[in-house]
Amino acid sequence: MDLERVADTTCITGENPLWHPDHGALYWCDIPNGVLYRYDPAAADHSVVYETDDSIGGFTIQDDGSLLLFESSGRVERWRDGNVKSVVESIPREQDSRFNDVIAGPRGRVFAGTMPTDDRLGRLYRFDTDGSYHVVYEGLEIPNGIGFTTDQETMYLTESEAQTIHQFDYDVVSGELTNHDEFLTTPDEPGVPDGMTIDANGDIWSARWNGHALIRYAVDGTELQRIEFPARKVASVTFGGEDYRDMYVTTAGGEEREQEGGGAGALFRLRPGVTGLEEFRSRIHV
Repeated sequence: MDLERVADTTCITGENPLWHPDHGALYWCDIPNGVLYRYDPAAADHSVVYETDDSIGGFTIQDDGSLLLFESSGRVERWRDGNVKSVVESIPREQDSRFNDVIAGPRGRVFAGTMPTDDRLGRLYRFDTDGSYHVVYEGLEIPNGIGFTTDQETMYLTESEAQTIHQFDYDVVSGELTNHDEFLTTPDEPGVPDGMTIDANGDIWSARWNGHALIRYAVDGTELQRIEFPARKVASVTFGGEDYRDMYVTTAGGEEREQEGGGAGALFRLRPGVTGLEEFRSRIHV
């Protein structure tokens, strides 16, 4: 399968690729550098559209087309055409942490993980559409990729250092998570699971940090496909393009390419032979 290096960035941690159908473009971020990138496939060009001294742990597309940026200390900001407006100034319990991977769910809520600190493990937050936020799961060794099944009845949550992808029953009306179970564990695999996406068939695509790979799983956990990458740290994945047949993959380690492999920190594109779905939009308004 042909891998195109469509944006030869050298991201330290390239994350959260997300196709914006209004713009016909892909956005992604470099978490510690606080950089937001945009790739325009029509022009075959990429650019930096926003930089901050803060970390950008992930973002969603709002219903009005703006981006909701999830940063350090529980800070959430709305970005549109270079203008930034505060949505949540900070979360007191997250002063020494940052967000790491976020997703908008059905009906506009947002689920967002926060990193562990020296004295406690990570947390998963749910942001409701009125701007309120709630801890819905704790004790996570690096919360990471999140996804919803096509029937919207199950939510997956990656816990990288535990080499586990969890699953929960999801109530689309209330946003509640119940009946926690383990979907998949990968203790004997090289690397750890990182970002994820779900295709139109309901299969799960999981990026493998330090594993040189992107792996497709069936809903019963059976491995269906493995795509090898020259970059060691495969960080996250999404579908895009007009028909959602293109797959975009972010990587990390761009500051040490000699050790991290070809194209480390770059954005890749491929055609995996399946179709993705448009991601849900957030509707957080305060």
